[in-house]
Amino acid sequence: MGFTEIFVATHDAALKRAGNLDQGSGSAADSGPGGQAVRIQGISDFEVEQLGDLAGTAVHAGGADYELTMVDVASDSLLAVPPAMVRALADLLSYETEGEGNVLDDVAEQWAGQEDMPFDAGQARSYVQQVAELAASIDDSERTGLYVWSA
Repeated sequence: MGFTEIFVATHDAALKRAGNLDQGSGSAADSGPGGQAVRIQGISDFEVEQLGDLAGTAVHAGGADYELTMVDVASDSLLAVPPAMVRALADLLSYETEGEGNVLDDVAEQWAGQEDMPFDAGQARSYVQQVAELAASIDDSERTGLYVWSA
């Protein structure tokens, strides 16, 4: 299995980035505004959807549509993160619960515990933190969105 990259970009920049990744070029540092990207080895878009479901449940926004959507017929490897998932992921950074501990840590631990995950809870926490920060950086005025490219 290859890797999955989650990044912030405008629609046009996301298509260009996906084209570069499809051709095997491009590094995690050269996407989006300020090179905002998280590259995760050994997972697919399915595991990203699992993360969205876990985040939604953790911030009490379960039941929303957390299915990634196709962006353009030109690239079947590029998917868009739906607004509900972006909000749930961003909320992991600030969501407060009474006596339930840190929801970001809980989500990371649950995500790492999913079947066939190639990393432990410690690494998952780093990934979840980075993805949540990407989601929180989305700027509607700049028309940016969160995208997933999966090999």
